[in-house]
Amino acid sequence: MSAGVEQSPIDTVIARISRVYQGWSRATPLAQMRRDWDNLMGREMPDAHVESVTVGGVPAQWISARGARSDKVVVYFHGGGFQLGSLMSHRELMVNISAASACRVLGVDYRLAPEHRYPAPLQDASGVYGWLLEQGLQGADIALAGDSAGGGLALSLLLSLRDAGLALPAAAAVMSPWTDLSASGASYATRAADDPIHQRPMVLAMARNYLGKDPLGNFKDPRDPLASPLFGELKGLPPLLIQVGERETVLSDATEFAAKAQAAGVPVTLEEWPGMIHVFQQFASELPEARAAIASLGNFLKTRLNVR
Repeated sequence: MSAGVEQSPIDTVIARISRVYQGWSRATPLAQMRRDWDNLMGREMPDAHVESVTVGGVPAQWISARGARSDKVVVYFHGGGFQLGSLMSHRELMVNISAASACRVLGVDYRLAPEHRYPAPLQDASGVYGWLLEQGLQGADIALAGDSAGGGLALSLLLSLRDAGLALPAAAAVMSPWTDLSASGASYATRAADDPIHQRPMVLAMARNYLGKDPLGNFKDPRDPLASPLFGELKGLPPLLIQVGERETVLSDATEFAAKAQAAGVPVTLEEWPGMIHVFQQFASELPEARAAIASLGNFLKTRLNVR
């Protein structure tokens, strides 16, 4: 950068993320990567009521911003490629969503790979949702939300619930959802030069690590609809909000899913944010675009959950 030229907020965020990624090698232990990720994303601890609970056998946290209603629930699934991420790394984002939606958020600490591969996260998500229904909540009182792998997990859960004939949530709001574990979308090539974080080889490696191998030693099918919801039948899903950054290699995961859902008759709102990166909403303290996106997400949830 030339002397006297001020770095833009998004470039500052990218530089901080890049320093963490560049500090990793094939020899970096997964536990260290998880700590680094939590330290990177979990720097801000906003004021909110946080209560650790076990829900349907799964560790979770109730997160309530000031004024949040307790009778409406946003179930949140964090991102991290099914290998990283935690309730700590996503605490600020969940608090911001609670404030924007005026609802309490239930953050789900689902099991991660490689210790627990597919379908363990989906089993945990299903257990949490079933527990909420057992507590007397109606589907109309619940929304799903998530980012990246967690966004894909939220959409996979919708397919699973629909196929099981269970009451569906009122809506789902997902950010940069990972819907195609085969990484077959055009944006993996067209956005490769613009995305400072995720490239196709890395995405495919995460997918293989999550899916694991079958008894014959072959990697499991990345187009399994409950792992890659893009390849599922989408008819009958509740209203969806999908937010994605224009610079992402996983842009196609969002745009193609939105187009397919709309063709199946699902009400879909797609927001493509110019100049933004993967899950830019995590940096609300630095990016005005992140604050605007969260406000839009909150308004969507308020409407669908009938929060006045």
